[in-house]
Amino acid sequence: MLPWIEIDTGPVPGCEAPLRLMQRGQEFSIFAGSNELMNSFRGGSEEALAVLACERLAGMRAPRILIGGLGMGFTLRAALASLGPDAHVAVAELVPKVIAWAKGPLAGVFKGCLDDPRVALHEADVNRLIQSGAGAWDAILLDVDNGPEGLTRRENDRLYDSWGVKRALWALSPQGVLGVWSGGPDRKFKARLQNGGFAVDEVRPRSGGRRGARHVVWLASRPNQAAVLAGRAPGR
Repeated sequence: MLPWIEIDTGPVPGCEAPLRLMQRGQEFSIFAGSNELMNSFRGGSEEALAVLACERLAGMRAPRILIGGLGMGFTLRAALASLGPDAHVAVAELVPKVIAWAKGPLAGVFKGCLDDPRVALHEADVNRLIQSGAGAWDAILLDVDNGPEGLTRRENDRLYDSWGVKRALWALSPQGVLGVWSGGPDRKFKARLQNGGFAVDEVRPRSGGRRGARHVVWLASRPNQAAVLAGRAPGR
């Protein structure tokens, strides 16, 4: 078997350990320390995050999608394939090197999706875009860190705590959906979603499509399609 070769490293704001881009033949992987965060051969669950969420937007005109975490582009590509030509997809990526890798050594993995006119790529914390306005998004898809139990950056916890859930609800349109990817189950986070006013479905897609480890995708929406909450975003 071919050995892994380290291609590059990139600092993560607010974190001591850098991300490492590794390659083995045609396979790429991104590690945080000794933990593999993503692999170019195993993106089935990240694709499912987008497909399942976009199914709930079927028939919506000019949907506005926010994706938190660029990764290797699996969620972005699946969203673009599921949405019509009038969609707007904003992607927030905090780590500059992840963006550079997407345009460099991982360009073959991304397959030109960053050049799609529907896409706006932001080098920013997704939390800032979530707070851009009440009802600003029809879908918020979070694939940040390793899910609610973060590995790389403590500040990511604010996306998943009680205030983070409230901010997401405030930022979604009445028929909007919050999709969250996680490396494993988290009953406390699911309960926070439910206690925060969401109706929640939990799906466990495999990382390799029909094979591979099972990950978790939560799909959360308002139970009664209530009006968008007014006022400013809760909690800063």
